[in-house]
Amino acid sequence: MTTTAPDAPPARSALRGRWIDQWDPEDAGFWERTGAKVANRNLWFSIFSEHIGFSIWTMWSVLVLFMGPEYGIDAAGKFFLVAVPTLVGSILRLPYTMAPARFGGRNWTIVSAVLLLIPTILAAMVIQPGTPYWVFVLVAAIGGVGGGNFASSMANINAFFPEARKGWALGLNAGGGNIGVPVIQLVGLLIIATAGAGAPRILLGVYIPLIVVAAVFAAIKMDNLTSMRNDTGAFKEAYRESQTWVMSFLYIGTFGSFIGYSFAFGLVLQNQFGRTPLQAAAVTFIGPLLGSLIRPVGGWFADKYGGAKVTFYNFIAMGVSALVVLAASAMDSLTLYTVGFVLLFVFSGVGNGSTYKMIPAIFRGQARVAVETAGAEPQQAYLRARRVSGAVIGIAGAVGALGGLFINLAFRQSFMTTQSGDPAFWSFLAFYVLCIAVTYVVYLRPAPAEATHPRVAYAGV
Repeated sequence: MTTTAPDAPPARSALRGRWIDQWDPEDAGFWERTGAKVANRNLWFSIFSEHIGFSIWTMWSVLVLFMGPEYGIDAAGKFFLVAVPTLVGSILRLPYTMAPARFGGRNWTIVSAVLLLIPTILAAMVIQPGTPYWVFVLVAAIGGVGGGNFASSMANINAFFPEARKGWALGLNAGGGNIGVPVIQLVGLLIIATAGAGAPRILLGVYIPLIVVAAVFAAIKMDNLTSMRNDTGAFKEAYRESQTWVMSFLYIGTFGSFIGYSFAFGLVLQNQFGRTPLQAAAVTFIGPLLGSLIRPVGGWFADKYGGAKVTFYNFIAMGVSALVVLAASAMDSLTLYTVGFVLLFVFSGVGNGSTYKMIPAIFRGQARVAVETAGAEPQQAYLRARRVSGAVIGIAGAVGALGGLFINLAFRQSFMTTQSGDPAFWSFLAFYVLCIAVTYVVYLRPAPAEATHPRVAYAGV
């Protein structure tokens, strides 16, 4: 089956699936006539599939709440267990980013959804007392495939939308996917409250049919863009761009915080404040839920005020939130501790939206300067901006997700040595201060008076 825009030439079936040969979202007429409808349809079904992917990626943050003393796994072992899928998901984000260009966004969404069945079914088979710890680690690692879905989804949706709408669209896509974290935590809470902490297989039984539904919807509702194919050269260019690594570093501070805290929140409450699985699950979902819902708002703020400004002030807010957590720990106040932790989720969500908006804006700014000062051909310059920004989104997503690994390893070491999360939070605070400095120096520091063009070539980022 093929799909084509009404004012585009007939689509071709180069591979199985629905292919659109011509796609120009920057053309206002094309966008109004057909582009917006097609792009939004792909966005909503991409969100659904990515949502399930996030749930499977983070399911071990819920499963460890079911693992009582009879499993024989201490706090350090559980923190390591939830760190493993973070690492695997981070690594997979690079090949997943390239997959839509190689196989088609719709085609890869189907494949990536079906792959989620493997770790879910395996977890249902092994989640019981007496299972060797290494088996849990192996199955948790396989669950990392869910982390890759985000990268392919974002790269795909980035190609569908015009520059002026990318912040909102990418924020909505990512936020809707991120909500998979609190949703699976809410489902886990409901199961613990009704069936008890000895029924983890119910959780997995809920998600197996949802994975199938996600794959079916992707097959019948989504499209492939021919223009995305065979573009590995964009990754080579992205690797050579210094801005790729600056944005990856900043994304460690935003998304790395979000996913790391999502895995760790319940375990921290259990081990620092002695919460039961039910008590921990009752509040664990709040932070990821708010952080997910506010991510599109971060993208909208970035569209309106500039991504760099929003990111700068947001890292200040994250640093203050870390100080609130540390003060609450010194006071032994569970309420204030929870408030500070939830604020970290909220501001990490805002930062997720603003940093992702910065990426296409940076390379479009480069293209604008190349056109205005170096005489570059506009169409080619802006096409390169779209290609490279899509690749950078994938690279930054992969590197940024490693922040989740660092956070859980920091908590593991912190609880092993002091039985408290305080040393970990001091290290997080120091990192946020560094992110504040980097954002200012690279993007907000005024250009020298003698500069012949914007120092950062990213004016408006």
